[in-house]
Amino acid sequence: MDDIILTGSDEVGIARLKRSLAAEFEIKDFKFLQYFLGMEVARSKNGIFISQRKYVLDVLEETRMSGCELSDTPMEQNHKLGDRIEGVPVEVGRYQFMHLPYEEHLEAVY
Repeated sequence: MDDIILTGSDEVGIARLKRSLAAEFEIKDFKFLQYFLGMEVARSKNGIFISQRKYVLDVLEETRMSGCELSDTPMEQNHKLGDRIEGVPVEVGRYQFMHLPYEEHLEAVY
């Protein structure tokens, strides 16, 4: 099974595309999107909101961590990280797919 989202302002064009796809494939039209690839989608007059709340709750349940206590993030809010930081560079071999990592980057992760 493959999933696809069709959206746009051209309702006639979307209907034409749906008919074309239905001629080639067995399709189901759920009209309004609610879930897609583990994401919850909600519409309001202010726009479209996407959340992975259900996915996160499922992961917490799966890992038996749903009853864990909350913890503050030990990092200054809005802290800016860049590639021109004073200090000691991290051993690049350990993190070869990052470009120029410094200890401050790792501290932000931990």
